Amino acid sequence: MKILVPIKRVADPDNANKVKISGDGTEVTSEGLEWKMNPFDEWSLEAALRLTEDGKTKSRVGEVVVVSIGPKDAVATIRQGLAMGAERGILVEGEDKKLDALVVAKILQKIVEKENPDLVVLGKQTVDGDSNLVGTYLAEFLGWPVANYATSIRTSDDGKTLTIVRELDTGAATLEVKGPAVITTSDRILHPHAVKNGVTPDDFAYPESEGGRYASLKGIMAAKKKPVEETSAAALGVDAAPQVSYVSFKLPPARSGSTTFVESAAELVQKLRNEAKVL
Repeated sequence: MKILVPIKRVADPDNANKVKISGDGTEVTSEGLEWKMNPFDEWSLEAALRLTEDGKTKSRVGEVVVVSIGPKDAVATIRQGLAMGAERGILVEGEDKKLDALVVAKILQKIVEKENPDLVVLGKQTVDGDSNLVGTYLAEFLGWPVANYATSIRTSDDGKTLTIVRELDTGAATLEVKGPAVITTSDRILHPHAVKNGVTPDDFAYPESEGGRYASLKGIMAAKKKPVEETSAAALGVDAAPQVSYVSFKLPPARSGSTTFVESAAELVQKLRNEAKVL
């Protein structure tokens, strides 16, 4: 099985308190921020690696290709994915502020048509844009089935048939999908028994974790030698003009730091309704 995993370089969400707005209010600046792989994409990469390995012996039984759209520096994020276990990387050069979900999906469509993977697995959203649109756009452009918010994936027929459990507001839905397909994942995809590929023994359980696997020193050294192809939206024949523009940004008002104590629940309700006006 060959799986394409789009990954994005984002400002570390743990440093959200350091976010700054440009002087003219037209953009969020990256000054002083550290970069990391979008957590949702990291979970998807982990799922893809589990789908293409024997979890018990750690032997590879498929191929994972990671693709990132961003500046030259984004190659560091690709190398992180390669150190985790992916076989190859692709960097499509672009400026973050000139990308929206539609442009990203069009670029990924061209990459998919070139790479011909059996599956595309990506995070349900990014922690910066939070649009939650790329996976659905991409599936529409490709004419492939899509399963969003996957919490578990089981493959059969050598990966041609997938049984996917989707997270819903009202519970969960189980779908059977014929590949090739697009899947977006939630954090529950990291549960010890969430991914079954027919190769890893059914009774094998991955360790509990909050993110993808750590890259070993051996993996980091190997990643330096793994191939990373570089291209551009223009070379792929994609019009990179975004359809979404932002008028202005502003930080939320600072908290006053004062605290008001109430004597009863009734008084609390009264203040929330009449003073805060949130009820």
